[in-house]
Amino acid sequence: MRSEHLLIGGCDATALAKCFGTPLYVLDESLVRLNIKTYQDALARHYPGRSDVAYAGKAFLTTAMCRLLAGERAGLDVASAGELHTALKAKFPPERIHLHGNCKTEEEMVMALKSGVGRIIVDSAQELEILNTLAARLKKTAHILLRLAPGIEVATHRFIKTGHVETKFGIPIKAAQAERAASRALSLGRVRLRGFHAHLGSQIFDLKPFGAMIEILFDFLKHFQRRTGRVFDELNLGGGLAIQYAQKRRPPSVDRLARVIGKTVLEQCCRKIYPLPRLIVEPGRSIVGPAGTTLYTVHYVKKLPSGKTFVLVDGGLSDNPRPALYGAKYRVALANKIHAKPTQLCTVAGKHCETDVLFENVRLPSPQRGDVLAAFDTGAYNYSMASNYNRYPRPAVIFARRAQARLAVHRESLKDMVRQDR
Repeated sequence: MRSEHLLIGGCDATALAKCFGTPLYVLDESLVRLNIKTYQDALARHYPGRSDVAYAGKAFLTTAMCRLLAGERAGLDVASAGELHTALKAKFPPERIHLHGNCKTEEEMVMALKSGVGRIIVDSAQELEILNTLAARLKKTAHILLRLAPGIEVATHRFIKTGHVETKFGIPIKAAQAERAASRALSLGRVRLRGFHAHLGSQIFDLKPFGAMIEILFDFLKHFQRRTGRVFDELNLGGGLAIQYAQKRRPPSVDRLARVIGKTVLEQCCRKIYPLPRLIVEPGRSIVGPAGTTLYTVHYVKKLPSGKTFVLVDGGLSDNPRPALYGAKYRVALANKIHAKPTQLCTVAGKHCETDVLFENVRLPSPQRGDVLAAFDTGAYNYSMASNYNRYPRPAVIFARRAQARLAVHRESLKDMVRQDR
């Protein structure tokens, strides 16, 4: 008999809401694992050299997520002491960790050196000098990639573009800045330059910029080889592949992305007579985004004289800031009426002291008090960007798999809201 309720990882979403409360982040664990494997298999299929997937922790990171990644033989990209601490707390292999960030503190770099992270992604010439000094002080060797700014504009929200000419990230290839930084890195005693990193941005639909970025990187690599005789064996191409959300345009598949990357790198290596590098990609959103669902309880339905209907739920800006920040749109449904025809035009609003519109002009099947509303594709940049605005506790996180649910993050309590107060 077909269930009238939404199932996530084989678990009844309405039952999850009743058991764990709402708002509630639910992650389909099997889908996360499948998405990681899809990347690994696609790269192996389209690129004959070594390739690795380093998950972008900024999208969603908990100790449970770190343990999942470790089990799938993935790497991990961290961008703060907090993310690094989370990984180490989960006993994630440090040699598979890459430390990123455009403004690393000395404390973060020392923490990375002491813990033995696999790579530190150096973002500027000044950072390079400081890292070398810190490594000398600790009698460590820092294995690094230099982050380069390729100067490529991509069609995405301006807040998540990272590879254009005037970005804060990386060292510009233009005006020989990258060349000088690479030469300097080779001269320093406590850093070992293993290769280069570049990243275009996030939520990217067009794959052509990836090919263009690779060509620019290989132009730089070949120029540097001719000048110095040095070749490098690692190339990190970042992430950025879009996911569906609520837009009609479908994003390219992981296989298509891997095909573009693999084909372009092979072509460049052949044309420029350059050895095949180890390729690293850093997907985040496309691994965890589609696997996440946020559950809310409908508390009130407010109909205005104009005919507009507000559906008021027990979450909002504090658990999903992306609609306010990016104008992000999501697919929604009522988890307890999943097969009912959505006939009523509604605006779903949160409970914070702002306009706090979560989902505007969505159709739902006659929403009523007590319904459980599900927002799909919320696995990325929801929990990780959550806040305590209005002193609302952050929601719990559940991992669902094979009809079993396990608590990955406890719901914050009111006591937690004042725990650090003095």
